[in-house]
Amino acid sequence: MRGLRNYADVWAIPGGPTLLIPGVVGRLSIGMTPLALLLVISDVTGSYSLAAIAGGIYAVAGAAVSPVAGRLADRFGPTPVLLVTGIAHPIALIALLFTTRAEAPIPLLYLVSGLAGASYPPLSAAIRGAWTNLTDRASGRQALRNTALAAETTIFEVVFVIGPLLVAAAIVVADAAAALIAAAVLTLAGTVVVASGQAMRGWRPHTAGQRARGLGPLRVPGFPALLLCVAGLGIAFGTAGVAVPAYASRHGAGDDGGSLAGILLAVWAVGSASGGIFFGTRRPAVDATRQFAWLLGAVAASFVVYAVMPHPLALGTALLLGGAVIAPALTVENAMVGRLAPVSMLNEAYTWVATMAIGFSAVGGAVAGVIVDRAGGPAVAFLFAGAAVGVAALVAAWPAGPLSRAEARSAVDPDRVLLA
Repeated sequence: MRGLRNYADVWAIPGGPTLLIPGVVGRLSIGMTPLALLLVISDVTGSYSLAAIAGGIYAVAGAAVSPVAGRLADRFGPTPVLLVTGIAHPIALIALLFTTRAEAPIPLLYLVSGLAGASYPPLSAAIRGAWTNLTDRASGRQALRNTALAAETTIFEVVFVIGPLLVAAAIVVADAAAALIAAAVLTLAGTVVVASGQAMRGWRPHTAGQRARGLGPLRVPGFPALLLCVAGLGIAFGTAGVAVPAYASRHGAGDDGGSLAGILLAVWAVGSASGGIFFGTRRPAVDATRQFAWLLGAVAASFVVYAVMPHPLALGTALLLGGAVIAPALTVENAMVGRLAPVSMLNEAYTWVATMAIGFSAVGGAVAGVIVDRAGGPAVAFLFAGAAVGVAALVAAWPAGPLSRAEARSAVDPDRVLLA
């Protein structure tokens, strides 16, 4: 029962409810905009390939600019950065809608798509950075960090479940353009509330000597190795987004492939959320790196199991069980960012994690797209994903590796041992 009470304690942290509820509302567009953008542009151009390119530009622009927004948040505070981007992004989405309706030239459409992606608010980085600050040693709440990050990771799963459903509902009531407008409104409302909340307004600047310069957190010992682990997970998640639908199409009857894929991915998300809730009730491990290695190894093993599942019911069961280690792995990943990165670089560090995850998810999806067209494709794609996470597990498990050495130094204030 004490473990469950930890969630109540997290909710009671000043500013905590704002991070949990409006924080998710503001990020629902992550699950809405890519699909809505694809549908809006394909409806006007009649081409899914052109729409997919626009979607890719949107994602790449967001991933590329995100670390810049993170550095600005570390320098000037998250509130002004969130407010500026929280207003700019909805404007860019509306401009994108008008561009498509005006049947503008394709290059202009791509340009506006890039602006929309580049202006997306760094909400996830700011929220995770806020949780890390709210549970630092000085706060006396350090024992709640694992629970707080588990709650953030688990609730964030809602974005990928509810987002596409909201797009579908908007299409039933109106059209894909209404879904894009809804995404803009939700982003604006959620971001403004979070930016104005106590957790963000309580941010205090660090001394000029501790500010990030050059490569910033990429020069922090152990952080590049952590990003390599993030890349492995990103490849696996991107691969699953292609391999599961491909598996469903081969085992579904007629049009059942699409429905079956949605059910299987939803089951996977339920497994992850359940595992995340349970993990949040546990005490943090003394050696986070070793725990991270074991969790990554479990994720890798789960993908190997998916590869040998003979029918959808078996795969669904495996996804439910295997998904239970995903949110815990992501929770430890987020916690390790707070352990390795100096507090003066926290927002930028979290944005680098998001950039790597998005970028390598796209890589995983692209490679899986090539693999699944071949004989035994879905199974081979699952094995490819397992291998990617397996490499990440080995990086984390390396006893004398950069992550282990960084973990040994994490007991010291990282801002005092910044960069040798």
